[in-house]
Amino acid sequence: MKRIKLPKSFYNWTSIIGTTIALISFFLIIFLFIISTIFNQGSSYIGVIIYIALPTLLVIGLILIPIGMIIKFRRQKVGVPEKARRWPFIDFNDYRHRNAFMIFSVGTVIFLLLTAIGSYEAFHYTESVEFCGTLCHKVMKPEYIAYQNSPHARVACVDCHVGSGADWYVRSKLSGLYQVYAVLADNYPRPIPVPISNLRPARETCEECHWPEKFYARQQRLERHYLPDYDNTEWDIHLNMKIGPTLSALGLQEGIHWHIHKDVKIEYVASTPDREVIPWVRYTNLSSGEVFEFMDEDNPLEGSPEAYEIRVMDCMDCHNRPSHHYQTPIYAINNAITAGFIPRELPDIKYIAMEVMNVEYPTEDSALHAIEAAIHEYYSTMFEDIYESDLALIHKAVQGIQNEFKKNIFPEMKVNWKVYSNHIGHLEFDGCFRCHNDRHSTSKGRKISMDCDLCHTIIAQGTPDNMQMISRLDESLEFYHLNDPNQSWKGKLCSECHKQLY
Repeated sequence: MKRIKLPKSFYNWTSIIGTTIALISFFLIIFLFIISTIFNQGSSYIGVIIYIALPTLLVIGLILIPIGMIIKFRRQKVGVPEKARRWPFIDFNDYRHRNAFMIFSVGTVIFLLLTAIGSYEAFHYTESVEFCGTLCHKVMKPEYIAYQNSPHARVACVDCHVGSGADWYVRSKLSGLYQVYAVLADNYPRPIPVPISNLRPARETCEECHWPEKFYARQQRLERHYLPDYDNTEWDIHLNMKIGPTLSALGLQEGIHWHIHKDVKIEYVASTPDREVIPWVRYTNLSSGEVFEFMDEDNPLEGSPEAYEIRVMDCMDCHNRPSHHYQTPIYAINNAITAGFIPRELPDIKYIAMEVMNVEYPTEDSALHAIEAAIHEYYSTMFEDIYESDLALIHKAVQGIQNEFKKNIFPEMKVNWKVYSNHIGHLEFDGCFRCHNDRHSTSKGRKISMDCDLCHTIIAQGTPDNMQMISRLDESLEFYHLNDPNQSWKGKLCSECHKQLY
C-alpha cells in the first residue's frame, strides 16, 4: 500500500504549521462539544471557545496551508525562463495530484458542513441569555441578576433588546464590537448607562406579546408595608388600579393604557437624556382631529418644539424598567418580611434593616460583612435576652437582608435603585408626575391633571385590625400618610421626599 503523498509545494513550514493549528482546533472543538453536550458540563466561556475562538483558529490554520504552498511554488519558479508555466499545473494522472484533490474536495465539503452547523450554533449562542448575562460577569452582573428576578425572566434578552429581523440584528452586533473593546480595555462606565436613545420601538418588541387592544380591565392591588417600630406594625393599602376600563369589553376607552389608544397620539419633548423632565406635550385625537399642546409653566420649552426630538409615547415611556428593576430598600425589605425571609417577630427588624441597607459600601463582600456585624451588634446591645435565646432568628434575618442587598445593590458597578429612573408610579421618581403635575397647560388654560384618582382609587387602608374602607367601589378614600400628621404631602410631589428618604 502506497503512502499518501501530497504536492511538493505542501511541504513547507507555513503549510505544516497551518495544518497543525487546523487539526488541533478541529479535534478540540469535537472534544469540547462532546463534553458540553453529552455530559452537560461547562459554562458560558466554553461556548465562546467552541463556537467563536476555536473556529477562528481553525480558519486561520486552513488559510495558512494555501499561503505556504503559493509562497513555496513561487520560490521554485525563481530563475525559470519566461515561457515556463506561472500557475500550478494539476495533472490527475499524477497520483500525488489526485490525492491532494481528493483531500481538498472531501475536506472542503466537511469543512463547509461544519461551518454551517457552527455558524448556526454561534448565532444562537450569541443570542442566548447565558451569553448576554454571564460572559462579562462583572459588567453585566447587576442587569443579569435584576433580570432573573423580573417578570420577564423567561423572555430572552434579545427578544426585547434586538427583536426580529436582520437589520436590528446587525445593529446589535456592530454596537457589541465596541462593548467588547470597552470590556477588554476596562474603560466602560460605571454604572452602565441605559441605552435609551437606541432602543428599538416598543411597538416592534413589547407589543409582540402585549397586544394593546387586549389589555385587562381594572385590577385590585395590595401594597403591604411594615412600620419601623418595635412591632414592625403592618400597614396595608388596597388600591383599585385603573389600568383599563371598568369592563374589558370596553377596550381602551379609559384608564392608564388609554395613552396608546389607536385613536390617540401623545407626543412629547424631553429636555434631559433620561426623559425625567418633559416641558412640552401634544395630544392629538386621530378620530376627530382635535389637537392640544401643553407647556410646563415652571419649565417652558425654549424655542419651537420642532427644533427638538419629538417622541411618540409608547410602552417604554412608563415601563422603562420592565426587566431590570432595582428595588428600593423599603420595598425590598417589606417584600422579604412578607415572604418570611426576614422574621417579622424580631423587634425593630424593619428599622435596623433599613439602616444597614442605606449605607454606601465599597464592595459587595464588605457590605455583607458589615450588615452581619451591624445586626449582631444591634441585637446583642439592645435586646440581649433575644440575642441569647433566639440567635437562629437573628441569623435568618441577616441572611434575608444580605440576599435583598445582593439582588438590588452592586457597589463595584455603582448600581442601586437611585441610578436608573423608574417611570412607573410616582414615589421615588416623578414618573406620572412628569406630565400629570397641574403645571402643563394649554394657551386656553386646560391642564394635565394631577388628580390621583385618574390612575387609582384607595378602597382600604390601615392596620389589619383597624382598616378604613369605602362602602362603594366607585368611591375613593383620601390617602393618609402615617409619618406626616399635618398631611403636608398634598403640597408637593411624592418623589421630593421619597427619593431622599430611602
